[in-house]
Amino acid sequence: MGNVINLNRFRKRAEREASAKQADTNRAKFGRTKAERSSEEKRQEQAKERLDQHRIDREELP
Repeated sequence: MGNVINLNRFRKRAEREASAKQADTNRAKFGRTKAERSSEEKRQEQAKERLDQHRIDREELP
């Protein structure tokens, strides 16, 4: 007779492994440190300010 396998335990282990694999993928895709996020935000803010400084205001013609 073969080994007895608890199917619930096997199913749960397979789900955990799949979940861990998905988590690794998400960390690589979306994971950034707080310093990286803040520096990106600061860079975008500076670019927006620089663009606004070059804006030419035109008066509305009647």
